[in-house]
Amino acid sequence: MTDQNEYVPVGKIIGTHGIKGLLKVYSYSGNIQSLQSATTVFLKGIDGYLTEFALKSVSAHAGGFILGLNDFSDINQVLYLKGLELCLKRSQLPIPDVDEYYWRDLIGLAVQTDLGIVLGTIVDIFETGSSDIYVVRGNDKEYLIPAIADVISEIDIPGKTMIITPLDGLLDL
Repeated sequence: MTDQNEYVPVGKIIGTHGIKGLLKVYSYSGNIQSLQSATTVFLKGIDGYLTEFALKSVSAHAGGFILGLNDFSDINQVLYLKGLELCLKRSQLPIPDVDEYYWRDLIGLAVQTDLGIVLGTIVDIFETGSSDIYVVRGNDKEYLIPAIADVISEIDIPGKTMIITPLDGLLDL
């Protein structure tokens, strides 16, 4: 059995590129360095099963990547890969700086205010350009929490918790 926490999703295959078996990848981070230094990648199906592929090439393209995998040289060979998630092993990724986290580590954290009010769990994260937004669901309510220092007081990955200090009106929406 594969330890799913060992693998970090870095993008999703959104289509093919040309006729030579290249793949268009939507990047979750925009960081190409980890992919450029990797020799293998893992594709994750909707069933969660991971398959390892040797990486032939990677290049930046329109905010994402163009990926070439060994043993694929024709568009018809890669059509079935569309929609699969692109993953790397944690050991292939740089160690995050202090106060930086992989999204995979944040999803599922229990979120509460600095006054102890439980808001729910982080179920999704999206980028807005200026900061990430944490989607927190709980008690039949959804909160959009900006990932900024004024709001995020503490993140405890081992303890699976996040403490926030909400700005005025943040929780009233």
